[in-house]
Amino acid sequence: MTDSEFKLIVDMVYKACGIVLGDHKREMVYSRLVRRVRKLNFESFADYLLYLDEYKEEEFSHFINSITTNLTSFFRENHHFEFLKDTVIPFLINANKHSRRVRIWSAGCSTGEEPYSIAMTIAGAFPAGWDVKVLATDLDSNVLEKGMCGEYSASSVNGLDQEHLKRWFLRDKDGQLYKVKPDLQKYIHFKRLNLLQDWPMSGSFDVIFCRNVVIYFDKPTKEGLFNRYANILSEQGFLFLGHSESMGKDQKNFKSLGKTMYRKL
Repeated sequence: MTDSEFKLIVDMVYKACGIVLGDHKREMVYSRLVRRVRKLNFESFADYLLYLDEYKEEEFSHFINSITTNLTSFFRENHHFEFLKDTVIPFLINANKHSRRVRIWSAGCSTGEEPYSIAMTIAGAFPAGWDVKVLATDLDSNVLEKGMCGEYSASSVNGLDQEHLKRWFLRDKDGQLYKVKPDLQKYIHFKRLNLLQDWPMSGSFDVIFCRNVVIYFDKPTKEGLFNRYANILSEQGFLFLGHSESMGKDQKNFKSLGKTMYRKL
């Protein structure tokens, strides 16, 4: 992979989804894309990039899927889910008592552990008859497919307690594969979405989880995304970021609640 090829890849990724790839990411980019180059039987990155340019509609999603990072686990950063249970849900029960409608967005849901953790938290927490749903979106179609399937290895569910496993999962006879039960899946709608393109959602959201996503964006992209989140959040809606992420001091749309939790002003 030459310098000019790396630069072209970096520019395409940034233009498509706002992810910033510095020179220190070059080995990572190489190791991920070279698998695609070999799978298509090309002899060089130059040949692959020509193919990508000619067959962009067919290949570009595979290209982006190869680059994006997907690291997640059930109840990752558990204090967010505790806050959701103890503070957010009681607030929403009071604030939305007339509509009895709640919408939560898991933006950057990866292989589904985050939206399923949200679903486990909200299941049974609202009064009967409430319309409570979780939208789970990601740029990577491969991880979305796994999330929709809802099948996880024993090592993936290792951090869950027995109560959660028994209530929400079916285990195969070998004990090595766990399948999410339909009663939990019914809360979630999975959809492929590029955060930097148009959003097809028409209604507002009460809660947005966007954790360990904006860490890959530059400052203007982050600020633009935070403004869009503020516009689509309901009055006094909540936004959760990842443990290493934060908003700039100039952000006027949100109030920090500590521990990467924010509330719309």
